[in-house]
Amino acid sequence: MKDVSKHAQTALAVLRIVTALLFIEHGTMKLFSFPSGGVAGTGGLGGLSPFMLTAGLLEVIGGLAILVGVLTRPVALLLSGQMAVAYWMIHFPGNSIFPVLNGGDAAILFCFVFLYLVLAGPGAWSLDAKFKRI
Repeated sequence: MKDVSKHAQTALAVLRIVTALLFIEHGTMKLFSFPSGGVAGTGGLGGLSPFMLTAGLLEVIGGLAILVGVLTRPVALLLSGQMAVAYWMIHFPGNSIFPVLNGGDAAILFCFVFLYLVLAGPGAWSLDAKFKRI
């Protein structure tokens, strides 16, 4: 197991990159109706509420920052908070308190992965590491 720990920074980078790609996808769905028809009942970018527009922008811009690993810790803190708000305002008041039933399981996972990135930093393959801002 000692040999495994030498790959921790690489594994952290892979977690950061995959999380960012999935998060960006949520934002592009809100803003550009891609890869699906957008958020139900919004009619795409023109029909987004200010709340959903802000969420979409945070997801795309913040996701891109996390993807390349720039200002990872402060951006991850902001996005973790966004996902906590999303869960408690959008998912929890739904039909069930169970995340898998109210659709909030992704929001919870994103919240805690971003919170982990606040504490752990970006890992390898990041602009923060390149410029020594970890």
